Formats: sequence, C-alpha cells, structure tokens
Amino acid sequence: MLNKFQRLLSLLLCVVAMPVVAQQVPLNAESQTRLVVVLNVEQMRTDYISRFWNQFQEGGFKRLVNDGMVCENASMDLHIQKTVTGVPTLFTGVYPSRHGIVNDSWYDRLRQNDVDALRDDYFMTVGSDSKEGQLSAVKLLSPTIGDVLKLSSQNQSKVFSVALNANSAVFSAGHSADGAYWMDEQTGNMISSSYFVDQFPDWVRTFNDKGFAEMYVNRDWETLLPSTSYTESLADDYVLEPGYYEKWNTLPYNLSKLKSRAGSYKILKTTPFGNTMVKDFALALIEAEELGQDHTPDLLAVNFSSMDYEQGAFSPHSVEIQDLYLRLDRNIEHLLNYLDKEVGRDQYLVVLSSACSTGYPVNYLKEEFNMPVGFVAPERMVALLKSYLNISYGQGEWVEFIGDQQIYLNRDLIEKEDLELERVQEKAAAFINQFEGVKLALPAISFEQGDYMKSQLAVIANSFNFKRSGDILYALEDGWQPEYKYKRTIYNDNSRIPLIWYGKGIGKGSTLKQVEAVDMVPTILYSLGMGIPKHCTGRIIEDVLQGN
Repeated sequence: MLNKFQRLLSLLLCVVAMPVVAQQVPLNAESQTRLVVVLNVEQMRTDYISRFWNQFQEGGFKRLVNDGMVCENASMDLHIQKTVTGVPTLFTGVYPSRHGIVNDSWYDRLRQNDVDALRDDYFMTVGSDSKEGQLSAVKLLSPTIGDVLKLSSQNQSKVFSVALNANSAVFSAGHSADGAYWMDEQTGNMISSSYFVDQFPDWVRTFNDKGFAEMYVNRDWETLLPSTSYTESLADDYVLEPGYYEKWNTLPYNLSKLKSRAGSYKILKTTPFGNTMVKDFALALIEAEELGQDHTPDLLAVNFSSMDYEQGAFSPHSVEIQDLYLRLDRNIEHLLNYLDKEVGRDQYLVVLSSACSTGYPVNYLKEEFNMPVGFVAPERMVALLKSYLNISYGQGEWVEFIGDQQIYLNRDLIEKEDLELERVQEKAAAFINQFEGVKLALPAISFEQGDYMKSQLAVIANSFNFKRSGDILYALEDGWQPEYKYKRTIYNDNSRIPLIWYGKGIGKGSTLKQVEAVDMVPTILYSLGMGIPKHCTGRIIEDVLQGN
C-alpha cells in the first residue's frame, strides 16, 4: 500500500493551503450531476465539425452542438503545443508555469540529466509484463479536476481515465484517480500503473481477452462512406501528402502490413479503430465501476486520438481525417446513447474539447498558396550558437541540453568563468533571433524578473516554469515548423480548440466570448455546486450555464 501513501502525499503537496473561492450554494442530492465525462479529441481543429457537418449523424457531434453550448472562441495558449503539455493544462485549470509539465522531458540542473515527464521506475506495469506502465503523475505539480472532486467528496467520487496514449491517460487522471488505462503498444491490451491500480481488475482482463487490437489490425481501413462522397477533402492520392512511412497515402490500408512495419500495435493510434476501442473500453468501465449510479459526482476522462504520431503525414484536408471524424461521430453517438440509458439523460454532463489542435503542413501552404513559410533546423541553429559562444567566451560546452523551442545553458561553466548568467542568456537569445523563421527568442531572465505580461511574452510566460524551463525560449513565425535530422517532428502552432458543453445544467446555443482551456475546470466545478480552488487561473464561463 506504499504507493497509495505516496500518491496521497503527492496530492497533499499539490493542494496544501489550497483555499477555495467563488463558493456556490451546494446542490441538493437529487439535483446533483452524477457523472462528468470529458471528451478530449487530441489534435482536433475547430473547423472539422462545420466541414463534415452534412455527413454527421444526428446523435453525435450534431447532438452536442444542437442541444448544447458551443464556445466558438476558445484557445489553448501554450509555448510548446503538444498533448503532453495540453492535457495537464486542460485538466488542472492552470498553465505549465504552475503545473510544471513544460514538455515531454526537461533538463534537471541538479541531477545534470534530462527528466521524463511520466517515467517513474518506482512503479510497475499492471496488466502486462512490459515497462510501459512504469509511469506516474508525480511530476505534475497541480491537482487535476479529479483530485479536487476526490478531496471535496471525502474520496467518494470515482475518477477514471482512458486513452491510447499514456500521457493523456495519466495527466487527465491526476494523482488520486481510481484508475487510468491506456494501450500497451506491444500487446495491444489496456494496461495501467501500480501508481493507480494495486490489483488489475477482472473486468479489464475480460476486455483484453476479447483481443480487440488484434481484430482491428487484421482488417483493412476502408472509407466508411462511398469514396466519391468525400468532397470536403483533397484527392486521396494528393501528391503533397506523404502518407504512412512516406510510401502509402491512399485508402484502403492493409493494417496488418502497417502493424508489421511499425513492429507493434502502435499503428492503431493513427486509425479510427483505436478510437472505437477507447469508446468500447469506456463503456465497459462505466458499467463495471458503476459510474454515475449515486448522488456523488464521478468523473471519466475519455481521450480520443486523431492520427496521433502520423498527423504530419496527412493534411487536415485529407480523406483519412474526414473518415476518422465520420467514424468518431458514430462512436460519440454510441457513448451518448449509453449514458442516456445507464446514467439518465438529465443526470450527466459532457464536455468536448482538445488538448492540442493541429495546423497545415509547410509544403501544402507553400506550394498551394505561396505562403511565406518554411522550416527551421534547430540542430543547425544550436550548432552555430555553440560556435558563437565559443568565439565570445572561449572554448567550452556552453549548451548543456536542447529541448523543443528551448535551450539550456551550462550554468556551472558560466559560474566557473565568472560570467553573468543574465548577460549570456541575453547574448544567446539575440543570436537565435537572427535566424529566419524565428519570431521571438527570449532569455529566461525576462520571466524571472516578472516582465512577462507584455503581449508578445504572455504565451511563452504561461509555459515558463522557473525550475524546469530552459535559459532561452523561442517561438517560430506563423506557419513555420522545425525540421529535425534525427527525430520525428511533433509541432503545432494552432492554438484554437473546440469547447462544447452538453447535458445537465447547460444552456443551448453558442457564445463568441473569448475563453481559454483553463476555464474548463472552474466552470465544471461551479456547475457541480463546488467552490473553485484558488490555484485555478481559469474563469467560470457563465454563458454556458443554464439561465445565464
């Protein structure tokens, strides 16, 4: 039981002296929302719903939009826009400057080593013999909405998450969840970590025994509707669309062949069938764990993937994307119908959003629309920075670590040479600013001195953590993207995200009011009749609440 003690300690450290504000009069038991379901559709653009509207069925996206409240002007303003930074932002109600997850990994200057945001060898995989469950939420510095529900209900609320990717499952669950589940890429089974689960539930074993992953990779991915009806998309064989392994870019796809090429079930994350498996697992979880069956509100985070790591291989205007969302529409319809039956039509709240949107490929913008965009080569840029610092200060390893859009200087060497850290930061940032495609490079001192409320600094400041961020942080011009020589590029500069509310206590219509991703948590808590923790930087979106 030591792991549960550590989880409790971790949570207490996050919420110590956590006062609440905006206390609403508690709802009576009969009128309380029984289940909150947050649908995080990773890398979803706001225009997908309007673009594919005519081919959606009535009970999925259309039901959410027609019978719910749509925030038309929502954003996720992050310096490094990834699911690993977006999910904790969405589910904590604070930016990385507070929750601490500034990237997949960051440089720990005390240990002189890079630190993975999730990896935790103290814990073991539950449900598999692999190491894919040796993860935890220990490095998440702020409580999630699930943690707040646990504390507010004296641990009576049930909190779960499900995803294909571990980072989405772990960070949407938080510190005190009853379970977080994701797909083991080697076996195709749903697994967890001993950080969350002491004993693997029998119902999950039963689900895994059905072999859904194997079933899906042994079928072809064909269009759901006749291929001639996909008129909202580019031609399926569009020449600027690289496709899988820069080799296959036309439906149908032989998933067994793609799985063999990938060497694992990882390929499922790029197909609509991965989302179907997540949906089916969520339904099994709701039934087995009896979510929404009493008057204490429960929480379920359902994280759907959208092409995942192959996002850059297919344009947002691809047939593959359109087919994925047409199938996701049916998955959402099935989920909503199930909630109607098992929880009660007026007993649950659904919020659909995205922890990270997606932009258009550089080649598409450049070749088709003559946009002034291009690629930045971070490795070459840093190599030239090293040479520049050697010329300026003498030979030495002046750069200690390179992360996405941030550079960590060798502070020990700078101190040894009796140099001022601030001046070296400023000099390095000024050098990076000269590269084509770089919009702005800033020294960490800009944020450490508190001079970060200027408009050009605000987005980066949201993500700047004093202990975890680099010495130089830079942003790229609109449409420009990094291109690495030795690793896959995961990059996005589109901050617009969907935010749709549906269910108990929610009005109907839409609002053009500017809202942020961090507003989701306080709004949900307020709708549940709970006080808003002071750590939340988001605001209550009054427009979505019934009667406002």
